[in-house]
Amino acid sequence: MDISPAEIKRAASAQPSSPHAASADPNGSEILVRCLQAEGVKYLWGYPGGAVLYIYDALYKQDTIEHVLVRHEQAAVHAADGYARATGDVGVALVTSGPGVTNAITGIATAYMDSIPMVIITGQVPTPAIGLDAFQECDTVGITRPIVKHNFLVKDVRDLAATLKKAFHIARTGRPGPVVVDIPKDVSLNTAPFVYPDKVEMRSYNPVRKGHGGQIRKAVQLLLQAKRPYIYTGGGVILGNASAELRELTALLGAPVTNTLMGLGASAASDPQFLGMLGMHGTYEANMTMQNCDVLLAVGARFDDRVIGNPKHFASVERKIIHVDIDPSSISKRVRVDIPIVGDVKDVLVELIAQIREAQSKPDTASMSAWWSQINEWRKRECLKYKGSSEVIKPQYVIETLCELTRDRDTYITSDVGQHQMWAAQYFRFEQPRRWINSGGLGTMGVGLPYAMGIKLAKPDSDVFCVTGEGSIQMCIQELSTCLQYKTPVKILSLNNRYLGMVRQWQQLDYGGRYSHSYMDALPDFVKLAEAYGHVGLKIEKPGDVEGALREAMALKDRTVFLDIRTDPTENVWPMVQAGKGISEMLLGSEDL
Repeated sequence: MDISPAEIKRAASAQPSSPHAASADPNGSEILVRCLQAEGVKYLWGYPGGAVLYIYDALYKQDTIEHVLVRHEQAAVHAADGYARATGDVGVALVTSGPGVTNAITGIATAYMDSIPMVIITGQVPTPAIGLDAFQECDTVGITRPIVKHNFLVKDVRDLAATLKKAFHIARTGRPGPVVVDIPKDVSLNTAPFVYPDKVEMRSYNPVRKGHGGQIRKAVQLLLQAKRPYIYTGGGVILGNASAELRELTALLGAPVTNTLMGLGASAASDPQFLGMLGMHGTYEANMTMQNCDVLLAVGARFDDRVIGNPKHFASVERKIIHVDIDPSSISKRVRVDIPIVGDVKDVLVELIAQIREAQSKPDTASMSAWWSQINEWRKRECLKYKGSSEVIKPQYVIETLCELTRDRDTYITSDVGQHQMWAAQYFRFEQPRRWINSGGLGTMGVGLPYAMGIKLAKPDSDVFCVTGEGSIQMCIQELSTCLQYKTPVKILSLNNRYLGMVRQWQQLDYGGRYSHSYMDALPDFVKLAEAYGHVGLKIEKPGDVEGALREAMALKDRTVFLDIRTDPTENVWPMVQAGKGISEMLLGSEDL
């Protein structure tokens, strides 16, 4: 028998009142809710448990924050993470103590690796029980310390409001990141006056925003003297909302530009100066330009192993490097740079543009012409060209078709991790920032569906597609239930090749074709599974049916649609830089093996 919301309300009102009901001051849970309201929080993803029941009681009594009940705490953090990536706002999640915290760890680490602004509120056992191995106790501060920007254990309700103010400030400023606030159950019950600070003053935390003027002048001089300049940008440009400034600078210099996996959309894919993504599965022209430039401007990127490959190989070519980043610890961490500029990327780019416009000298036309001639020769390799088929569905074709069908629509693409992620990055041409939502640093399978849920709540009028595989989707597939309850009609494109595709590819190339546990031997009927969750399921097995199925899914605006697309199980992601190789030592196809 179903119970209506009105009946639930009546039942709740008949319960004995709290012992603190007569108190003029709010309890810790009510303070928490007021703090979230003061920060403009609209959505809160979570899962209840004993240590946070007072908080859930306070949430029940208000109607400005919508709580989304997920089916697993990992998905709560992922969904809040996806929301933050798409909007730029701080994502907020709520989990209980013990297993609630440990289930959330993967989501917290995922956000940390990609510098996503989040506040994760965790329940804790009462303060007198901390350290006594109480039921559902774990050392939340200790466990999360390596994977957060900062964390707090609130032991006094009088400190709660100020702590939350600090948490949001730390999460969204400087290099963004997740902040954990651990609240013992007695703190959520105890009362205190509510005073939310207007501002935060932290002597130990004052991130630099303005870049050093002298360093910026040196960078301008170097860029204008360059014969083979290159602009390399990462997720920092997206997080810093500096896409417009990047595009202006690129046009001003006339230089080629590339984005990392996390930076796609900062440059428009249609811009002729854009060379595509670089790195392990980047384009031939992007990687060759990276290796052969004489002046490299790196903005909001960190020269990670998936971008430059072998550092010794990268360092074998002499070049001057300018590195702009909000985080001083990222500069010269893997690659020695010549001109470090610590500051907010938007502010630094604005200053760079102003000084270049005022400069007397301009880039050398002849040198730039020769540089572009060389780049266009590399482009002729057509490294993303693939052999189509009328018999079997090629995954690249699915992404190309999706890109074409959504060309004039406001579209967000989430992905899980694996071959499908790389094909989406290579073949979906992103024109705007914050439209490509995926796990880069940690490479977390299972994020795609929760990301899509979080985005769809934030952007209800936009199309949200989750590109996934039959392996990744099963890691958080229970969230199909959440999609139904909260009416988030996302479209799921499962490129089903019956393998853990990237694992199989590496096993083929590096492990003698020994496919150890990479074949998915007992897959569910995804169409029936989607239908069991109350959604639409479509099975696509022929190339000629791909476009029609995508159009049908898009026409079902108010339904979550699961497209089980049976793709070629032998297809590999090319180009590829193998482990230990240099960025220009690329395999462009099986013929290079």
